[in-house]
Amino acid sequence: MFSIIQAAGWPIWPLVACSILALALVIERFLSLKTAKIAPPKLLEEVIAVTRQNVPGPDVINQLEQNSALGEVLASGLRALNTHPGCSQEELHASMEATGRRVAHRLERYLNALATIASAAPLMGLFGTVVGMIEIFGSQPAGSATGGNPAQLAHGISVALYNTAFGLIVAIPSLIFWRYFRGRVDEFLLTLELSAEQLARHLNHLRK
Repeated sequence: MFSIIQAAGWPIWPLVACSILALALVIERFLSLKTAKIAPPKLLEEVIAVTRQNVPGPDVINQLEQNSALGEVLASGLRALNTHPGCSQEELHASMEATGRRVAHRLERYLNALATIASAAPLMGLFGTVVGMIEIFGSQPAGSATGGNPAQLAHGISVALYNTAFGLIVAIPSLIFWRYFRGRVDEFLLTLELSAEQLARHLNHLRK
């Protein structure tokens, strides 16, 4: 592998850095976007069951807030109701919506960086290709009938081809994982929104 990097020349080093960064971002997002950390399947049912009689106290709300991203959104509605018992359903929903926006920003973290790598890697590979072509033409002396130095020609061709290939090797997985995480985040956000609306209706019915 190191011999390939050496053969590709200096233009490949930015691509190597991008590949390491993309791998780190993919691992981080896999660890952060687990269902148990974002939207545990039974959490909403448990919250509704706990609030059938009355709104729980601050200790239970704080525990819910630390449970997951969904717990954070639901806890903001319960806290708003604890602080202002007479708040309207719109105010209750607005409180959870504000928390939901903060959670959404956190879920989307690093996705733009991954998308940038997916877009920039082919261009970096193209840059390496151009550098290789420059070396090829630069290795041919003016007026030479022999076609230039074969070693320099081979080096220029290897720089061009290796950088093109490596740029695609970095870009394609980055694009695939970016689309996967983008879809996963959208699915989580829909779950958070629907859960917040369901809890708001439940709390409003509870006050009646």
